[in-house]
Amino acid sequence: MAKLTIVIPLLNEEESLQILRDQINESCTKAGLDYEILFIDDGSTDNSWSVLTELAAKNSNIKVIRFRKNYGKSAALAVGFQEAEGEFVITMDADLQDDPSEIPNLYNKLVSENWDLVSGWKKIRHDPVSKTLPSKLFNYVTGKLVGLRLHDFNCGFKIYRNEVVKDVHVYGELHRYIPALAHLSGFKVTEHPVIHHPRQYGKSKFGMDRFVKGFLDLATVLFITRYMRRPLHFFGGLGSLFLAGGLGINIWLTIGWLQGEIAISKRPILFLGILLTILGIQFMSTGFIGEMITKMYSKTESYSIRKKLNF
Repeated sequence: MAKLTIVIPLLNEEESLQILRDQINESCTKAGLDYEILFIDDGSTDNSWSVLTELAAKNSNIKVIRFRKNYGKSAALAVGFQEAEGEFVITMDADLQDDPSEIPNLYNKLVSENWDLVSGWKKIRHDPVSKTLPSKLFNYVTGKLVGLRLHDFNCGFKIYRNEVVKDVHVYGELHRYIPALAHLSGFKVTEHPVIHHPRQYGKSKFGMDRFVKGFLDLATVLFITRYMRRPLHFFGGLGSLFLAGGLGINIWLTIGWLQGEIAISKRPILFLGILLTILGIQFMSTGFIGEMITKMYSKTESYSIRKKLNF
């Protein structure tokens, strides 16, 4: 039997946890899948921890990690990926909008077609227009820039081979871009339609600001995947462009001055030339500093974990 680690980050989802566990057990048992569940309590303030403690006490295949405070979904997934021992790793939300009956379908898609990551596609979404329309724009722009055509980058329902979650590092709010990060790292990524249910309990933990942050994070993804180990290529490219423009303007003004034209000090374009030259030097200097930092340091984030159960 295959060994699955099902990583479930959560924040204040006490009503849905027992139901979700039962649905997962029914789906995996019916499909003959050996599994464990890893709940990551991301600083819940409701009764979620008590429910998780009870579930872990009754089920040896349930593990629980509790953060001291709310770090965010990326942090929860990062810790879950670090602790995942299964040959295959599934991520899903705890709010019952993801249907556990889709777990065998995602698994079969991954194994039978030899993918590294299969991302869920909420083809029929039960979300308001204020979420679905910006999401379509977000997915379109991301696909174009990354070179990976997916309908739903941000769907939390995914299955990975274990080597993917060990290789792809998420922090900040980069959980939205895990398929993009995996694709840019050379893994084979695809999607599969999944059932999406309306939220039964509680409320969404994400506001409209996630779209602004999402596009800023996209710029981060593109930078760290293409220029993280060669920052001079990015900053040096921009610096060379500015420097060439600034020097070109200044040389042109100098030639004109030598030919007896109007005094350089009376040409407003002089200030543009000086500005471009300074910017060019600054960008190139930043690139060189980035190269030195890249060679000298490697920094990873750590998270304060309060307790672990059944490890």
